Amino acid sequence: MLDFFGDIGSAIMTPLYYAISFVLVGFHNVLGDIFGPTSGLAWVLSIIGLTLVVRAALIPLFVKQIKSSRNMQLIQPKVRELQKKYGHDREKLAQETMALYKDSGTNPFASCLPILLQMPIFLALFRILDQAARNPETKRGLMTPELNEQLRSAVFAGGKISDTFLNADGIEVRVLAAVLVLAMTATTFLTQRQLMSKNMPADALSGPYAQQQKMLLYVLPVVFAVGGIAFPVGVLFYWTTSNLWTMGQQFYVIRNNPAPGTPAAKAKEDRDRAKGKLPAGEVIATETVVEEKPQPPRQQPQRQTKAQRQAKTPAKPPVKPQASKNKKKKR
Repeated sequence: MLDFFGDIGSAIMTPLYYAISFVLVGFHNVLGDIFGPTSGLAWVLSIIGLTLVVRAALIPLFVKQIKSSRNMQLIQPKVRELQKKYGHDREKLAQETMALYKDSGTNPFASCLPILLQMPIFLALFRILDQAARNPETKRGLMTPELNEQLRSAVFAGGKISDTFLNADGIEVRVLAAVLVLAMTATTFLTQRQLMSKNMPADALSGPYAQQQKMLLYVLPVVFAVGGIAFPVGVLFYWTTSNLWTMGQQFYVIRNNPAPGTPAAKAKEDRDRAKGKLPAGEVIATETVVEEKPQPPRQQPQRQTKAQRQAKTPAKPPVKPQASKNKKKKR
């Protein structure tokens, strides 16, 4: 049974090993000619280049993630109304909630796609670095024994990039790993906080979805901090670079295309007005909302007297008398 699952895992990971090593070796062939093939700087920059390629390929998914997150924020008032209405019937509540997601074009799982797709890439890079450190004579993807040995012995800022905080021999590696773990944790926290503080409407800051976001704000950095001490330094460079990309990309989207009714939308309105793009007193039309006009209260008709009703009724013209049909003809 274990061999069966091992074969499935190998069939899934082998193409990733070749794809990751192809990009990594391609950057190293260029940077190795500049800094030297055994230089730690060449390998670190190669890992950063790999990160940028991966994140650039995930831009379409990031756009879907932003749209899905925004829709989730905007429909929270409607979700709460459904919870109040169908709270006693969980099946009906689930059906109405899914119908609301479908009508608004919201996919609650789209916000997780970039992270989920990065995890196999992250794992493949981890295995490549771990293989280079533990068993450099074994080829994995395009990483030959010679490249594995160069990666294994590459030193950056006094520490080997294939070592981890836990198995490091010198203090230099532990210091470098600790700095990268702190950077990875801080960028994760700041990215999530930026989303909640600037691009979430006031009415979306309460309810189950908001509680979930607040929990992730503090849980994810702790998870990365605890797991980061077991990651090779090269993997920490990958994840920190990826977090910086996410934070910058999210900052750009929030600044230029904020969700309506958020502090970011108000800030964009002030900037546009200061630049003369928006006349004073005019509000940016970030979303078109169709509101029903309130109907005037229905009034009961007042009772009228007989004289009032007769005064309003037009007088009928007098009826001319008709000759009798039975009148005898003159003889």
